[in-house]
Amino acid sequence: MFTALAVSLAAIAGSAAATGTPTRHHGVIPRQAAFTPLASQHFSYNNLASPFLRYHVPRTKLLTARSPYSHTTPIPTMASVALKSAVSHNICNSTTQTQDSMCQTLIINSLDDFCLWGPPTPNESVGDIEGQMVAWCTKPGHGTRVIPAGAITGAQFMRTPDYIQMTGFINQANINMSPDDGGGEMDPHGADQRGNPLGGLVFTNAWGNGYQQAIEWHNFMGSGIFCLKACDPKGAHAADFCQHVFDRIGCQYNAPAAYVDGEFTSCLGDSQDFPGVYTGADGVVSTYTQPPESLGPISTMPYTARIPASSSCTTFTSAAIYTGQPSATVAATSSVASSSAVSSSSAAASSAAKTSASKSTASSTASATGNAAGAPAKFGMGGVLSIAVGVVGAAIGAVVAL
Repeated sequence: MFTALAVSLAAIAGSAAATGTPTRHHGVIPRQAAFTPLASQHFSYNNLASPFLRYHVPRTKLLTARSPYSHTTPIPTMASVALKSAVSHNICNSTTQTQDSMCQTLIINSLDDFCLWGPPTPNESVGDIEGQMVAWCTKPGHGTRVIPAGAITGAQFMRTPDYIQMTGFINQANINMSPDDGGGEMDPHGADQRGNPLGGLVFTNAWGNGYQQAIEWHNFMGSGIFCLKACDPKGAHAADFCQHVFDRIGCQYNAPAAYVDGEFTSCLGDSQDFPGVYTGADGVVSTYTQPPESLGPISTMPYTARIPASSSCTTFTSAAIYTGQPSATVAATSSVASSSAVSSSSAAASSAAKTSASKSTASSTASATGNAAGAPAKFGMGGVLSIAVGVVGAAIGAVVAL
């Protein structure tokens, strides 16, 4: 019986692949008893225990533990996806501190100490590799790969009452992304609720009392732009601030901020409106519904995201905050310029957009399922989605160094 079922599932997967039907997001997913979504699980940085591990890890660091979805645990996806996802790791310590690290434990502490999700192999598109993304960090010490020197060309750390957030500009080829990839979204949900990357965990010490898990988070990468938000689990609206359903409208709507290339600032700030929620000129509060990809590119939006006020900012130089990084492996491309607005652009037009003196690319696209699809970015009209840059400020106290 079980053999027949396995053969049937394999046949379905093969048929879908042969006809061009996506198996990644739309394949038949076998049921599995007692499954708990990743975003519903809580992990301790100092002592990771998970029903998926099938054992307890009494170590002083999470960094020595297996993934919450280790490759020895059946993965409820098609066989091809299961094989690709078998690289999931949360084993991150001094023995894995190399530029080939497969660590999938991401850290966000401060302007000088944070990680981003990036592909494990060169020249990849986010939509093709989202389940296998690994952590790339700004400094050694987390058992991860280290972002090469000069790759980050501008960044802002924002601490608000409800979340911490990193936004900025990056030469994405230096973390193995295809230079022209419009990108996508990573979050702890995914089509099968096991997260993208599979079993990926996020921790921070920015909230005091040691490292704490950010259960809800999202990270958009693409077109030379990044945004990473970790929502405080003590807040009543962590899932609202770290929405994962607006994956086609990128950083400027999910993480509105003052995207300024060439600047490195750490700020205190107000919390943004929930992604997708906006107040019209008539004072009416509305919620945006993202259309499915089957309807084609999103060319217009009914609102412009409000950039929350910031204050007490401190400005730094990259040389002062990013040390111990390896040399860049890919030559820097033209800078993604930014002054008074942030605009979306298509992946095909992203290179040209990087030369603009008045607008910067902020496009990370993904499918409506909460997973990056690797499709061209949805906004090809240069000024359609520009956002007025809000007042920026900074607080050195907002920088929480590890």
